[in-house]
Amino acid sequence: MTPDKKMSTKAEQITGAVKETVGRAVGNERLTAEGRAQRADADMREAGHKAREAFRR
Repeated sequence: MTPDKKMSTKAEQITGAVKETVGRAVGNERLTAEGRAQRADADMREAGHKAREAFRR
């Protein structure tokens, strides 16, 4: 994974976690779900990159 993609993925994970936390704090279920989905998407992307790197070795 290139450093730019890695930073982008980490930023998206952090953004999703923040949205989820803020949504829980204010009681907004939609924001909580949106943050959870965004974080899950970034987690899956990171897992895919790690799997590809494992097969290249």
